[in-house]
Amino acid sequence: MVQLRIFSFLFLLISFNAFSQTDEFGKLTQAERNLKIYEKDSSAFAVVLYEKGNNYFKVVDNYIRLIKEYHVKIKVLDKRGFDQGTISIPLYKGKTSEEKIDKIKAVTHLNGIKYPVRASEFFKNNLNEFWKEQTFTFPKLEEGCILEYSYKIISPFFFNLTGWDFQSDIPKLHSEYNAQIPGNYVYNRTLIGNLTLDTNDASIKKNCFEVPGYSQIADCEVLKYSMKDVPAFKSEKEFMLSERNYKSRLDFELAKHNRFDGVVDKYTQSWEDVDKEFKSDKDIGRQLTKNNFFEKHVPEALFLEKDPLTKAQNIYKFVRSHYTWNGKYGVYGKARVKDAFENNSGSASEINMALINLLNSAGLPTNLMLLSTREAGLPKQTHPVMSDFNYCLAYLKIDDQVFLLDATDKYMPFGMLPFKTLNHYGRVMDFKNDSYWAKIVPGSNNVLQVRASVNLDMENNLLSGIMDKTAHGYFALNTYKKLADTNEQAYLNYLEKDAFGDFEITEYELNEDLSTENKTMERIHFQTEGDLNSKMLYINPFHSVFYKENPFSLAERNYPIDFGYNRTYKYNWALNIPEGYEVVDLPKKNRVTVGESDLILDFTPLKSPTQIGINFTLLVRNSLLSPKDYKAIKELFAKAIDIQSNSLVVLKKTTISNTSQ
Repeated sequence: MVQLRIFSFLFLLISFNAFSQTDEFGKLTQAERNLKIYEKDSSAFAVVLYEKGNNYFKVVDNYIRLIKEYHVKIKVLDKRGFDQGTISIPLYKGKTSEEKIDKIKAVTHLNGIKYPVRASEFFKNNLNEFWKEQTFTFPKLEEGCILEYSYKIISPFFFNLTGWDFQSDIPKLHSEYNAQIPGNYVYNRTLIGNLTLDTNDASIKKNCFEVPGYSQIADCEVLKYSMKDVPAFKSEKEFMLSERNYKSRLDFELAKHNRFDGVVDKYTQSWEDVDKEFKSDKDIGRQLTKNNFFEKHVPEALFLEKDPLTKAQNIYKFVRSHYTWNGKYGVYGKARVKDAFENNSGSASEINMALINLLNSAGLPTNLMLLSTREAGLPKQTHPVMSDFNYCLAYLKIDDQVFLLDATDKYMPFGMLPFKTLNHYGRVMDFKNDSYWAKIVPGSNNVLQVRASVNLDMENNLLSGIMDKTAHGYFALNTYKKLADTNEQAYLNYLEKDAFGDFEITEYELNEDLSTENKTMERIHFQTEGDLNSKMLYINPFHSVFYKENPFSLAERNYPIDFGYNRTYKYNWALNIPEGYEVVDLPKKNRVTVGESDLILDFTPLKSPTQIGINFTLLVRNSLLSPKDYKAIKELFAKAIDIQSNSLVVLKKTTISNTSQ
């Protein structure tokens, strides 16, 4: 046993050295060839054996260029890893210059044979005005193959020294980033994520960079960062913010460039600088000074209302109905609120800036709020990084109450925001004073309640009932949008699919008299056939369910659980006990909580001489939960799904009913 342990230890040392000594392109170690499964993550479908980046500055054809070199080897462990065989390399382009790719090569290693990607199999595609891509696909994709490629990018854009992603969707045995930066280029650096560096070296290399024609020679900062055994980042997209908030990576941001001629270019600004720049910007600040135009082109009645809140609501409804959002958003780029108004269509920025203009014209002081959408990541709060922002809203304050408004969605109630914008905080651009950070707080009244009343028709062998479905807040919004996107029959099919059991909807009504912008009330008549004259009846009381599958499936999760908004699910069910039957068994009462009642599951069966009742509540009181509670959250949802799937009410025939007689 001792010898076995010693042998295993020696084997690990040999394997580690074998994996770490693989810098030369086209060379594989025996350990790389033999790897069949990644023991630290047996679910991995592919693994990065080796990854290295090298960034430095060089004079090319009398111009200073940023050189970015990359080399990687990926082992494909099973068929799920075949998507690693299609590669896209982004290349930035400006108005007069663009990044170029050089010395690209790629090869598939399979059974001791190398299958290269031929020159004719590399393709370049234009994506938009700022980006193009170099793409290729590896040949001979089979389980056990090793994909290897390397390239060099020559970039005129010094801001594109952006850093390094240590973590990806597959694990990595070794990931290494190197940079050699002349001292006259100053970059802010931030390590993001919860993993620690195995190598964190920085040193100064004297007289390493010179430019022909200048007598000065710059020293360089030489950097080396590396991580070993980097776990894959596994995401659960339904209840999380952008992966970029949590993936372990190194961010670089160009702060300042000291030219050899003495000129200093500053790239990192203060918020005071940004406020001034935005105020005079023709696509932002100047678009917020069109009050006179809007006053002349909207109904005068919008401004006559005395109550400030009612006035704001009327203006919001006007803008919401006037425009059709063209699907575009982003803070930068051409914005023309006059043209958008006349075309009845515009970007999110144009629509919301029109709203700001109108509110200000009505004497309701309103500012522009910059934010980042959930999928784009949280903006940095330490200093302005304007590329972090990709969306804007109207920030209205009436007395002491704040209203965040977005008029791009024709079904969005006043004071509610699209789910994609629920990203915790944004920057309010108060051009009369100073800009400041403000919280994005979703409304808390988001309730989905289903009340079902069921009868057993013994004569016709039918279980029939009525479900009253009441939705508030985001649940109501989802209902309106679902109804708008489908015809009624398709919507009824959706409702039937969303239920347990094979039942048919016989009648449907949206009660428009009792529904509002923030609430929908639906009544559903349903029925299903069953063997109701059996001695024993087994009935699942859940004719509608909130979750059929557990949205939490990871073994562990190291980033927050973000629901976006607080939410409440309620299900109430009542069954009239048919004559001649008695209740034999009811599901057991159950109550589960997470944290300090951040999450509550309550399941309570009830019984009276003539009726059975089921009360089910799933309450998310805190929309942002810590990863330390992940296991408990996962277990709570598993319990909720088990209750909805497997709860049975059991009735037993005791006498012959009058109907049967």
